[in-house]
Amino acid sequence: MRWIATCPHETVEVLDIELSELGVQDRHLLHRGVAFSADLETAYRAHLSLRTASRIQRVVGEFSVSDMVALQSELKKIVWADWLRSHRVFTVTPALTDPAAQALGEEAVITSVVESIQKSAFEKSAPRFDPEADNPISIVLFIRNGTCVLGIDTAGRALHKRGWRLGGHPAVLKETLAASILLLAGYTGEEPLLDPMCGSGTIAIEAAYIALSKAPLIHRGKDDFALEHLAGFDRALWRRVSDQLRAAKRDALSAPIYAADIRAEYVEVARASALRARVEKHLEFSVKPFQEWTPPAPSGLLVANLPYGERLGAGAVDALYRDVGKVIQQRFSKWRIALLVPVDAPIHWLGLKSPKAIVLMNGALPVKLLLA
Repeated sequence: MRWIATCPHETVEVLDIELSELGVQDRHLLHRGVAFSADLETAYRAHLSLRTASRIQRVVGEFSVSDMVALQSELKKIVWADWLRSHRVFTVTPALTDPAAQALGEEAVITSVVESIQKSAFEKSAPRFDPEADNPISIVLFIRNGTCVLGIDTAGRALHKRGWRLGGHPAVLKETLAASILLLAGYTGEEPLLDPMCGSGTIAIEAAYIALSKAPLIHRGKDDFALEHLAGFDRALWRRVSDQLRAAKRDALSAPIYAADIRAEYVEVARASALRARVEKHLEFSVKPFQEWTPPAPSGLLVANLPYGERLGAGAVDALYRDVGKVIQQRFSKWRIALLVPVDAPIHWLGLKSPKAIVLMNGALPVKLLLA
């Protein structure tokens, strides 16, 4: 079976490593994703285990598309009852990425897919097209250079939505970005970790999941994944894979994880989110400014999403970076450092010696991950 796991292009190599560690050998890097072949059991494990994937698609077919007639001809060959169930509404999402593909017209492509499904033979009625429905099955067409890759989104809700996040912080990181930061920093859970500016706690919670070998999507509810509503879904196999992943979770950390923030209300949000994620007992929370921290262990990983200018007010950014740099140089010289900062941040104030800089995207904002 052929699949595509998507992610920001900057983290494609991290996602590729994750798939390799799941035992997937047939992999091909794409722009903003990794194509791979896997049996159903491995694919189910990927849906529950991948930390950095945004979505996963099951590939229905790949074919040449020279014009609309060619597209409609290929769509007629698809036995939609092998893929879709009558009771579940669907939508169509075309990605027309070059002038020739755009010339087909987005509405015409959508109409062609809808008509091909409605004219297909189903045991009951054909599924209903409803782009306004809540969480419909999404049929995705990626058309480029005369080739169409047609897939079905099997994730449903985006995979960064683990199910434990609470509101209460103005600048949260996506869970997938937090996991990418940790994996790019080489975090495995075997060393102490400190996030002294934890905000809503996303980095610390994702760190606990990594350290405990806990599948990040394991607490999603029944029927929450789109694949559970597709033809051919094997409920018994899905339960068996889920049970195996739960059994593989460690009972305790190998090294402590510390999370702190200067604002008590943020620490409470982080603590409550950690409780919903069922890792609160593994984290050590405190309310403390970064300037007061001393290393809780001889060595470890200090990781932080430094506040951005709009969160600090004019004139405060330089002072913060000077303070952070001074604390790192004077007290954390034996620790590894991973700092997420805006691309235009005054990083010279940090005094890091030749840090490795990896450009990432925090939503629409370009940022850099500094590793030292």
